[in-house]
Amino acid sequence: MHELNMKSKYENMKIIYNRSKFGWYWAPLFVAFWFLLFYLTVLPSYNSYPDLLTTADEASHPGRFIGESAESMLLRLTKIGPKVVGSAANEQTAVQFLLTEINKIVREARSDLYNIEQDVQVASGNYVIWKMVNVYQSIQNVVVKLTPRGTNSTSSLLINSHYDSVPGSSGAGDSGAMIVIMLETLRVISKYETPLQHSIVFLFNGAEENPLQGSHAFITQHKWAGNVKAVINLDSAGSGGREILFQSGPDHPWLMKYYGSRIVHPYASTIGEELFQNGFVPSETDFRIFRDFGNIPGLDMAHTLNGFVYHTKYDRFSLIPRATYQLTGDNVLALTKALCNAPEMEDPSKYAEGHTIFFDVLGWFIVYYSETTGTIINIIVCVVAIITMLAYIWNMAHQTGMFRRRVFLKFGILLGVQFAAVLLAILLSITIAIFMDAVGLSMSWFSQPWMIFGLYFCPMFFMMGLIPAIYLSRTKEHGLPLGYAIQLIMHAHCLILTVACIFLISFGVRSAFSLMLCIGFYVLSVILNMVTCFHKTTFLWLIPHTICQLLPFLFYSYCCYAFYVIFIPMQGRDGANSNPEIMIGGFTVLICLLMVPFLVPLLCLFRKAKTIISIFGGLCLVFIILAATPFGFPYEEREAPQRFYVAHTTRTFHNSDPAMSVRYRDSGYYVVPVDRRPHSIDYIFENMNVSKSIEMEINCDTELMCGYPIYSSRWLGWRDQSFWIDGPAPLAGGWPSLRILSKQRISNTNLIISLEVSGPDHMSIFIQPINDTKLIDWSLDRTPLRNNFTAPYFIYLSYALDPAPFRFHMEFQHQSVDWSGATLDIAVIGHKVHDDISNTNEFREFVAEFPAWSTVSAWTSSYESWRI
Repeated sequence: MHELNMKSKYENMKIIYNRSKFGWYWAPLFVAFWFLLFYLTVLPSYNSYPDLLTTADEASHPGRFIGESAESMLLRLTKIGPKVVGSAANEQTAVQFLLTEINKIVREARSDLYNIEQDVQVASGNYVIWKMVNVYQSIQNVVVKLTPRGTNSTSSLLINSHYDSVPGSSGAGDSGAMIVIMLETLRVISKYETPLQHSIVFLFNGAEENPLQGSHAFITQHKWAGNVKAVINLDSAGSGGREILFQSGPDHPWLMKYYGSRIVHPYASTIGEELFQNGFVPSETDFRIFRDFGNIPGLDMAHTLNGFVYHTKYDRFSLIPRATYQLTGDNVLALTKALCNAPEMEDPSKYAEGHTIFFDVLGWFIVYYSETTGTIINIIVCVVAIITMLAYIWNMAHQTGMFRRRVFLKFGILLGVQFAAVLLAILLSITIAIFMDAVGLSMSWFSQPWMIFGLYFCPMFFMMGLIPAIYLSRTKEHGLPLGYAIQLIMHAHCLILTVACIFLISFGVRSAFSLMLCIGFYVLSVILNMVTCFHKTTFLWLIPHTICQLLPFLFYSYCCYAFYVIFIPMQGRDGANSNPEIMIGGFTVLICLLMVPFLVPLLCLFRKAKTIISIFGGLCLVFIILAATPFGFPYEEREAPQRFYVAHTTRTFHNSDPAMSVRYRDSGYYVVPVDRRPHSIDYIFENMNVSKSIEMEINCDTELMCGYPIYSSRWLGWRDQSFWIDGPAPLAGGWPSLRILSKQRISNTNLIISLEVSGPDHMSIFIQPINDTKLIDWSLDRTPLRNNFTAPYFIYLSYALDPAPFRFHMEFQHQSVDWSGATLDIAVIGHKVHDDISNTNEFREFVAEFPAWSTVSAWTSSYESWRI
């Protein structure tokens, strides 16, 4: 009798739950609701800017940052043009501009409240970065120190940005905008009564693009560097917009306390920090130098909007949104005041307590807490999630009248179904990413991000919805009521995320908070349903579930949008060695695993669910086809150009005889594509003598760097995609020369060679020991020798004010006493990166052949090698 009653109760429940489904026509409205939520909430929040304060507003807003003042300074700064280290524009005009603006600020400053000192630092040095010895000679920094009168503190806050630019770019966004924000911050603080406990050092860095030489010169040599206790580093990977805080500390959570409490327009994420620190961003900032060479904690912030123009001729004043100055200026001014009154600045080492977890919520407010607190919160949420899932299933058995063993068995089956859906969705998306790249259709989303929806979101929606829908349709007569089955599917995904979160926690990944939020809000909806008993009715359980999904959806779609804004342009300058489809598709997969499984299964509540879900699969096919049409062409003139470097090069290879006679000489154009589609311009060179790097095995085996005029360490990884085109010689004169100063035998097996190199203000030197010799010492930073760097050794050399020849010596050790052969191969490469007069008409015509949707950084170079 008891079993009959239980069966009757179950049959009644099944009738109630199975007989009701929403009409299929409501499904488009359900999907449209989430799209509208994104467009009406996330986009306006991300693109929210404060009103620009003008100079006329200053009287009524004393002590406020005046955005128009910064804007007018940037207009004058960008009119100087490209400011490359060694050029007159950088070493004279830009320095004079800064000194003029600073002197103007000093004249208006409250001398009764502050003492302002100025210094133009000229420095030389060398250090190792990226497996390269970075040598700089007579580079310049403009430094200003503001000290409150009457203070007893010797501590200083450092604010840094750079005014130099890459060749061909005026550097409006990178990083002229930050320079003028620093100037306006200095002006406002010095003009009004602002209580400060500590000094502020403003470092206007004149050699960041070289790379990072100016910050190294300051932190290792300047007289004010010893008292710096924290740094605010300001940089750019775009053209204005909101500045993101992507590095904090390290190990100084007190910095986030001031950022979180004082920042006016927050934009920060631990996710960005971990992506940057793990090499997903093809850039570096001065923050690394301050951290590694000065042991100084701080905050690293950068503009990221419109990264397509970063390091190109399109980085212009007109592209920077006017409200950028006000937004970033408000933040920098508030943060500067807060840190300059922080007691922790007296001795930051006392407060080095580990990492911080931080993230903003749609720019409305910021959340931050210590890594330890984060671990505790994550573990608690995971434990509560598991207990809640078990309690719900236990309660479900009571409500449906089914044996608990049977309910747990059904949950196990649905867990397997959901895991299969997750696995197949990931495999499908990754397969699409590999396929798109293999058939030459990668980066179709580069100028049209909406392509990502069809290529990667739709297959995730399709697979994660279809697998559960098929299972539910085939078991509707012998399984759980539909509402319960859908809830169990979402419980299963919550359990999968919980296991993943525990995995990340065990490896110390602070970004595990992103999973914790997803789990926490879903568990909250389950608890609310259990408390209200809404889960017992047909549709009421949807109310707590939907409400609790609103904030996670907004947060994850906000993070997703921010990721695309930052990382899509970066794929255009990351080289051809990695598949950008994996990067973009992989992130889309991850974000879908957090959002989709708690929304897409709800489509099973509508009639014709499989048909509705299959539409996403059809859309994916349509978008793949679109990618193969002109709609999928990645590049767009000015808006999203393809990047190339071209070096018009003369090459000379010397014999090893005492006279160093010339063995071979030629000239041509060295073309370096810097994204995944290096063959997009092959049609230009159909009638030219083109040699691909990969085909030049003989040269690469016998000549250093394949005989290519390598400019930076990044070019080393791009050699296989670059190519050489025979052409006329560039103008003669001004190329590097090498002089052997001495060769001294100091023992039977050891030899010291002293060399002198002179030439243009940017040179690359490669040194390869040969004939069983080993480089054991030299007059440069010994890190490459101490850490056994793989030869050839790379020396990057630049000078600014002083063109004196570069002299250095090396000590070699031979395995035997026989020194009859040569000791080393050396190649010296010269780059006239800012001397446009050196460009011949033939070179200009060659560059003009490149399509309008490309952007070319072009200069003349030389390559000359010797065997000594």
